[in-house]
Amino acid sequence: MKKICIIFGHSNTKNSFNSSVRDTFIEEAKKCGHQIDLINLFEEVQQLPFYSSEINPPPQLVLDYRKRLENCDVMFLISACHNLRLSSITENFIDWVLHPKWFFSYRSLIPGSKFFKNYGYPVPGAMKGKLGIVSISYGGPMVSYWNFSFFDNIPFRRIKKSVFQLGGLRTKYIRFYSVLPQLDIRIFNKYMERVRRLARGL
Repeated sequence: MKKICIIFGHSNTKNSFNSSVRDTFIEEAKKCGHQIDLINLFEEVQQLPFYSSEINPPPQLVLDYRKRLENCDVMFLISACHNLRLSSITENFIDWVLHPKWFFSYRSLIPGSKFFKNYGYPVPGAMKGKLGIVSISYGGPMVSYWNFSFFDNIPFRRIKKSVFQLGGLRTKYIRFYSVLPQLDIRIFNKYMERVRRLARGL
């Protein structure tokens, strides 16, 4: 049995494709005996402010979210892709919560050196060894994103290499392409079966 914390970052929390991913995953995960802690970012009574390093210490809400993540085995981010990024509310959550020194810290290559004091390597923090899953839906077909496949700034590469690896998270992805309002029911059902397999595979 796993404890799974879902961070849902889509503005349509009731009847969007992403809400179907969320609900299908939760239904199948519960059948498998997993426990779910759901954070619907757009429905939170208290909202995180836009990230600013000048807000220090961080808001109590950030500390509360971190505690919930510490109590889970799996963190599952669900978002659409907007301009080669996750939704702004999801990115804001990542900026606040997956942050040094809770998520990772830097250790100098040569402690005490005035020449290499800003060079070092990350040391994973509170989420080390846990599983991070990212569900991303794209409006266009897969071929439309191939031109960006060699760059690390597209979501699945950036999140894995520039965020999750810093904190020592293992990573899984589930991606959906051509997610449009007129999505064919056969494709929709195929996508939902992938979500069910993901839940059963945990």
